[in-house]
Amino acid sequence: MSTIVIDERVSQPTTNITKVYRMILFVICFLSSALGGTVSTLMSVYLPVVVKDLQGNLPPGEVNSISGYINAIFIFGWAFGGFTWGVISDKLGRKTALIMAVTCYGIFTILTGQMPNWWGVVLCRFMSGFGVGGVLVTTMTLVSEVWPARSKAVVIGILSIAFPVGIFSAGLINYVVSSWREGFLIGAIPLALALSGIWMLSESQSWLNYRNDKANKNNPLNKLLSASHRRELIVGSLTFGTMLIGLWAIFSWLPTWVQSLITTHDAAKERGLSMMFLGMGGLTGGFFSGWLVNLLTLRRSMLICFAVCAGMSFILFKTNTVFSPVIYVEIAVLALFFGASQGVLSAYIPQLFPTGIRATATGFCFNIGRIFTASAVLFVGVLVSALGGYGNAIFTFSLVFIIGLLVVLFVREKPATKN
Repeated sequence: MSTIVIDERVSQPTTNITKVYRMILFVICFLSSALGGTVSTLMSVYLPVVVKDLQGNLPPGEVNSISGYINAIFIFGWAFGGFTWGVISDKLGRKTALIMAVTCYGIFTILTGQMPNWWGVVLCRFMSGFGVGGVLVTTMTLVSEVWPARSKAVVIGILSIAFPVGIFSAGLINYVVSSWREGFLIGAIPLALALSGIWMLSESQSWLNYRNDKANKNNPLNKLLSASHRRELIVGSLTFGTMLIGLWAIFSWLPTWVQSLITTHDAAKERGLSMMFLGMGGLTGGFFSGWLVNLLTLRRSMLICFAVCAGMSFILFKTNTVFSPVIYVEIAVLALFFGASQGVLSAYIPQLFPTGIRATATGFCFNIGRIFTASAVLFVGVLVSALGGYGNAIFTFSLVFIIGLLVVLFVREKPATKN
């Protein structure tokens, strides 16, 4: 049975950080993550207008190909950025990395709207993803080191819903602003946020203590790959990665599966309601994930999340051959524990690692699964014919929840050692 070290010392209250400062820190981190969600989704909602502007009228098949290509480029930028900014955060500091990452996606979001051709758009979307990936890592790392233990899980759980709030905001921008070039000017807001962070944020005291210790001058990458942290790195990558793969496979193909159950009419209403239940369940689960952790502990919370996601995936995709309203309830329950898992894992993974490699390791664990996620989303479509339908194909990829469950089941905690 594996043994994972949970570092609780960094969770203790720091006397020179007031409640007011923590609130300012939380607001900046929440808005940075929410705007990251907005930037991530903005191209998807404007894509038909962008295609028409840059290349004129194209057949639907070509539009879908362009959409997939642009989204894949963004995900690769996100994954690369999540790991790279983790290294930067461990070398230069949490505050510096956060401000630089927010600035990065702010600048390239504005530039996306100024590009005259697809090559410029692709480059800007890669760099926007690069910045967004860094923000999601640095905000979680900074909050985990600053917040006191008694309320940390609750705060991280609430922070985990910032990204889906941003996704909702992208739809709102599209509704209010018809011009895609004007819509991408939203990048000015994260730039203003980064500027305010220069004056309003302080560096993590845990990182400052680590930096000032002359014994800690080694490259974080060397420490990350050392034998002493290898097991934690594998466990963190598997737990977050398996949930991420299953989540995106279901999220990406759920509307198509719903349509496949309805052959009598265009299921626009049913598809829309299904995604609404998926979104609201995820937001609710993320918001309450901290209270779940405080009630049950991190390990038990993870066990429940993986077990329910695996069970509900079977019920949803293997027992429904025709559409009925009960599907909405099943989607909501599945999404509730999807959302909870994001808050629980965001609280769990940073604590696996000492201060000197915390951001680098968290960035790796959060993002290595995104490479496989892109493959999962692609291969669900490929496997539909071979496996006899969307339900079977999606369920096949949801089996990764069982892998995550087994990893957590065979992990036990022991008292933390020194960094």
